[in-house]
Amino acid sequence: MPRVSAVSLRDRKKAGEKIAVLTAYDFPTAKLIDQSGVDVVLVGDSCGMVVMGRENTLSVTMDEMVYHTRIVSSAVERALVVGDMPFLSYQVSPQEAVRNAGRLIVEGGAQAVKLEGPAQRFGDTIRAILDASIPVMGHIGLQPQSIHQLGGYKVQGRDAEGRTRLIEEAKGLEQIGCFAIVLECVPASLAKEITESISIPTIGIGAGPDCDGQVLVMHDMLGMGKYTKFSKVYFDAGAAMKTAFESYVSEVKSGAFPTAEHSFE
Repeated sequence: MPRVSAVSLRDRKKAGEKIAVLTAYDFPTAKLIDQSGVDVVLVGDSCGMVVMGRENTLSVTMDEMVYHTRIVSSAVERALVVGDMPFLSYQVSPQEAVRNAGRLIVEGGAQAVKLEGPAQRFGDTIRAILDASIPVMGHIGLQPQSIHQLGGYKVQGRDAEGRTRLIEEAKGLEQIGCFAIVLECVPASLAKEITESISIPTIGIGAGPDCDGQVLVMHDMLGMGKYTKFSKVYFDAGAAMKTAFESYVSEVKSGAFPTAEHSFE
């Protein structure tokens, strides 16, 4: 089966085929996710919260993103690997953004990058990255790197002004050349309107069922992250792991493990 590419995702939208996206941050998990048939593996800066235990994504560094992207890329054979550009890796200048995006491709092994914000603010930056032959995935709505400016993790586009702004932002990212757009925490009706108004795929997270695809943070869907309204726990891996750890501790302390079966003569 051919590898998923930024170009092929647009073909999937035309064909009406939904796109499944999951985050990954390590080799064994990325391998399992790839084997499951997911279309896109996003190495998100969410690793700062779900892997590193930080309060938000703002302190994640470029070196950390390259590290996790390289690990994930070495495991994935079929899906498109997209590396997140962390805070201040692209906001300073288009030239610095190109260098950092290039690191995710060259050092990290990704096939595309994702950055937050509209073309109205980052148009020159996105153009520069695209001119370097690096595909760019956009991200509008709730932007975790802008939580201080937004006043926290809030649904975006609930009023008429916000709806108009987000529609214009989506069209701007399409026109500038992004191959897809993440819509985070926007009303379902607005996400549907945006999806129907542009030719590139929309990937929803907290944006209802009418987007062209969906993305979830892997830890959230396995019951090891924070509860959010838009997440669904498909398997409580956290509880299963805790039970296994407790059984191990109990058997070690009681002497039940190891037995002759686990020992050498």
